[in-house]
Amino acid sequence: MAPSPPSSPPTTGPPDPAGTITGRPGPRPPLTLPFLLALPFLALLTLVAVHWSPLLALDRAIATALHRTAVADPGLTQVNRVFSDWVWDPWTFRALLAVVVITLLRRKRWALGCWVAGTAVAGTALQQVLKAVVGRHRPVWPDPVDSAQYAAFPSGHAMTAAVAGGLALWLLRLYGTRRRWLWCAASLTAVSVAGVGFTRVYLGVHWATDVLGGWLLGAALVAAAAITYPRRHGPR
Repeated sequence: MAPSPPSSPPTTGPPDPAGTITGRPGPRPPLTLPFLLALPFLALLTLVAVHWSPLLALDRAIATALHRTAVADPGLTQVNRVFSDWVWDPWTFRALLAVVVITLLRRKRWALGCWVAGTAVAGTALQQVLKAVVGRHRPVWPDPVDSAQYAAFPSGHAMTAAVAGGLALWLLRLYGTRRRWLWCAASLTAVSVAGVGFTRVYLGVHWATDVLGGWLLGAALVAAAAITYPRRHGPR
């Protein structure tokens, strides 16, 4: 009997001492996802721009109820300010993304690092343009508990959190992170994104629909970036 040909050595990915990376890139998001997120954002943008009275009344009711609580409970208000101005501040998220981008570039993942940086910059530019175009006024209170600059729609805090969290989850999926760690990251992202949105309305510096608009637009931008990223570059 002729000897069997020697088997080729198994192909392995890069070392993974922590056991958190499978080495298999995660699936690409559905092609329709950016449109499914952009459509409700465009509808919301239209309603805000034309000052649709039922929407304005809902915003006012939510903001008024939360503002009463903020005025009546200075301790809880201070906690919300710490989370809004420090823990979930846009510059905190941008600093974390900067660390990610620098890490990718130092490991010579040029395309991926530039893609993440470009998406983050595009998100910041887009929100500022929309704020200037829509020109929505922020809530005004006789007894404010916090203050903020620039126009209200969309919320920069909410959108930056959605972009940063979305990009982080996309990178984890791209590198094939194990499911349990992906769920942990997704839970942390959900808490942060929801939390920063709540603090902005609770502190009386945004309407609820400003936050919703920021979430939708940020998620749509990340979905578009994930779909259009040239997979020939791979995650490495």
